[in-house]
Amino acid sequence: MFIKNNLSWINIEIACDCLNLNRSSYYEWFKNEESRAIRMSIKNALVQSIKLEHTKARKRYGATKIAIKLKKSGIKCCKNTVAKLMKQNDICSIATKKFKATTNSAHNNAVFDNILNRQFIVDKPNHAWVSDITYIPTNEGWLYLATVIDLYSNKIIGYATSEHINKQLVIDALTKALRSRDYPAGVIVHSDRGSQYASNAYKELLTTHKLVGSMSRKGNCWDNAVAENFFGLIKKEYINHVVFVTRDMAKLGVFDYIEGWYNTQRIHSKLNYLTPNEFEVLNNPESVCGTQKTIKLARNLKMEVKSAQLSNIF
Repeated sequence: MFIKNNLSWINIEIACDCLNLNRSSYYEWFKNEESRAIRMSIKNALVQSIKLEHTKARKRYGATKIAIKLKKSGIKCCKNTVAKLMKQNDICSIATKKFKATTNSAHNNAVFDNILNRQFIVDKPNHAWVSDITYIPTNEGWLYLATVIDLYSNKIIGYATSEHINKQLVIDALTKALRSRDYPAGVIVHSDRGSQYASNAYKELLTTHKLVGSMSRKGNCWDNAVAENFFGLIKKEYINHVVFVTRDMAKLGVFDYIEGWYNTQRIHSKLNYLTPNEFEVLNNPESVCGTQKTIKLARNLKMEVKSAQLSNIF
């Protein structure tokens, strides 16, 4: 190190002789030192890229998804390296917290059979939707959120919020889902046995639009696991880390999470690390909405995916 730091005035041969050091040993050390500096530079650049993706994901991604995003942007890395660097630099995804059940199944209304029967993987849009309700705490009291998810892409296709947990909440969510999908018939619509879903008004909505009602078995949350999983995500990634002063603030937060993040930005392992919107446009644009604009977007996305795959090969 002494020789390296004084190369501007010192003679390497003389210095090595004075220090009783073999010149080949010095040059080997010097070469390794340069390699270490290059590796450190690459490592620091990767850490900065990880921090950038972590920030862009609103601190919601772990090592696996950050590694996927980096590879998509052309940065070579593996999940284990990303995980190691994240740990070393105290970069972590937001922690999980539990949430409580909201629906009341202690009623005497007739319920549907479990038609869906945990068939959560479907091969086309508008084959099966799942719905559920959760709560959001605010300083004004609870705000309740009902959602409808298409199992094809796990996209939130309808949702509604209210300070009351009643039948109108789930009716509004399903009505929005129907409108967004251009009122398809024959869709299996699954939920738990909550009184809201067992109400006559909700059943009439299903009948009017020729939808097939399905309900979880009594006390079995796994029968509606996809809906439960979404609520776990929104709690873990957002709600548990925000204090909502008003219900209106919470409504805006829900809108931003669903429309600005979950449907449009959040990649899903089930969807080969595409967002719900990307997955639908790439795989079934005509069935989802059928517009020429959407079909053109699908073609452009397919070209981008192929280009990215080729860049990874070469």
